[in-house]
Amino acid sequence: MAESKNTGGRYCLHFVSIIMLILNLAAAETIAESSRLLPVVPDYKLTFPHDYGAHQDFRIEWWYITGWLETEDKNPLGFQVTFFRYATGHNHENPSRFAAKYLIIAHLALSDPAVGKLMHTEKSAREGFDLAYARQGNTDVKLDDWTLVREEDGRYQVDMRTGDFGLQLSLSPTQMLMLQDQNGFSRKGPKPEQASYYYSEPHLSVTGTVFRQNKPVAVSGRAWLDHEWSTAYLDPEADGWDWVGANLDDGSSLMAFQIRNKDGGKVWAYAALRDVSGEVKFFNPEQVEFTPVRTWKSPHTEAIYPVAMHIRTGEIEWQLTPLLDDQELDSRQSTGAVYWEGAVTLTRDNQPAGRGYLELTGYVKSLAL
Repeated sequence: MAESKNTGGRYCLHFVSIIMLILNLAAAETIAESSRLLPVVPDYKLTFPHDYGAHQDFRIEWWYITGWLETEDKNPLGFQVTFFRYATGHNHENPSRFAAKYLIIAHLALSDPAVGKLMHTEKSAREGFDLAYARQGNTDVKLDDWTLVREEDGRYQVDMRTGDFGLQLSLSPTQMLMLQDQNGFSRKGPKPEQASYYYSEPHLSVTGTVFRQNKPVAVSGRAWLDHEWSTAYLDPEADGWDWVGANLDDGSSLMAFQIRNKDGGKVWAYAALRDVSGEVKFFNPEQVEFTPVRTWKSPHTEAIYPVAMHIRTGEIEWQLTPLLDDQELDSRQSTGAVYWEGAVTLTRDNQPAGRGYLELTGYVKSLAL
């Protein structure tokens, strides 16, 4: 019996040793992958068309388009298109075409007051086999039959359809690129590494078709595109962010955000206001404030969102009013997050000022990137 117990003990120790070896190898692979990924640094100069494309040496990247459309009957619609590229942290040296080195994720949403709530859907897949990819050199992203492509003349083509609804849009630039913060180096927190590379294309002119129940509806309007990539985006104490991008009626462009911490305070904030001539005014964290005016409780998640917002940028006061309250997007099947992403109108000095999109994250649970 004693010999049997000792043999069992040796087997147990051997099994534990194997498990520890596997864990150590996994940890070593994770460390190697982390060291492979590049940090965001302030002296990098964005160059185009190269930086329109994917940046596979960074952990996370997204191409994000929001806008207001109008049907031929003058009915307003809001839309959101987002493609994400995410480095999984595994299998980088694996030559197999099946290795899940990168994930491609996409969100599609339509805000229609006639429906009364956000229509949305999502997809995700590992990159490979020409079925899902984010290519370098220019914007060219695909996930199954969903595509976002930038053509040589600068025009973007979006084709994303499901059985219930979809979009087929052409988006043409009318203004130059807007490099955010320090020539595209965008601070997201008090530490230098908490940053992203970030540019916007406001006032895109949009034409195309919205599909509902496979019925085409001609639309036109204006949109805003953000392209952002990073490796270390959020402070560990960050809870989420509030962000707005708006095409103003006079041709100006406003982008503002705040990153909230878990006790309700402000980790970081930033805003930029570019006038129609191209002159940009930047606002530091102390000059940017987001103040809730009205909240809405989601019947889907019970999260409470500040859907009507007052924003201060320096001495300028903005009021944001949602196109409709129920613009919550549940993407737990892809990114793991639930967020409010909504079309809003802006007023300044009690006068109509423009239209844009408000994004509210971290209200269901703390956001993790």
